[in-house]
Amino acid sequence: MQYIQVQFNCDPNTEVLTDVLSARLGEIGFESFVRTETGLDAYIPLPYLSPEKVDQLLSDFPLDAGITYSCYEMEDKNWNEEWEKNYFQPVVIDDVLCIRSSFHKIEDECRYRILIDPKMSFGTGHHQTTELMMRELLNMDLQGKSLLDMGCGTAVLAILASMRGASPITAIDIDEWAYQNAMENTRLNGIDNIRLFQGGAELLGDETYDVILANINRNILLQDMPVYRKVLNRDGVLVMSGFYKEDIPDIRAAAEGKGLTYGHFSELDQWVAVTFCCQ
Repeated sequence: MQYIQVQFNCDPNTEVLTDVLSARLGEIGFESFVRTETGLDAYIPLPYLSPEKVDQLLSDFPLDAGITYSCYEMEDKNWNEEWEKNYFQPVVIDDVLCIRSSFHKIEDECRYRILIDPKMSFGTGHHQTTELMMRELLNMDLQGKSLLDMGCGTAVLAILASMRGASPITAIDIDEWAYQNAMENTRLNGIDNIRLFQGGAELLGDETYDVILANINRNILLQDMPVYRKVLNRDGVLVMSGFYKEDIPDIRAAAEGKGLTYGHFSELDQWVAVTFCCQ
């Protein structure tokens, strides 16, 4: 598939600004991002590029910044493979968890070893929100717990949950590319207790869960909060990420408004993961 490279020049060129920009761009179809000396390079399949949506995004941008952009058509080649080899490096968390791709030739002694061939899907462990969610999973008792992973991306969180004893597991992502990649990664890791579906919260019916993971974005989390509450078991735990510390009051108000009890939050570079329980 042919891709378009969109070069964003950002003033100021800060990590916070480019993180927010990449999160917003992901909502309108951009698939991968690389920080540069002048801002951010973002990549999107040619058929999905909408300059009108980009202009609207910049017009509504929540931070005070000057952002301009230019578009460039790229050579039609396997950019997924190029991206993986050049930008996806192994992730190690506290010598307990190692995430690497099949093309990485490394030796590690981590207790949990996950193979991820990301194909540009979100969830390699590099982003702060993914790391926060993984750290929450590493600190939870998941043995025999039913678990739902909303916005599963590569399925890395669902795979880690399975390795830590959660079962059964349901993983859902609205993006077809992510759905196909999640199926590949579960097979790659020999995981057979994860059911994968393509779609959104509308797929959630009568089945309930002990643990719900939702690493998406603030607006979707607020929108789907009533559904999460409906399918969360008594004494169950909801863990959410994909937003900043300043968003916690809105997230907390929505959750508590549905009868959930605030637990705690963890923070990494202003991104946060927040837990709630159903009592």
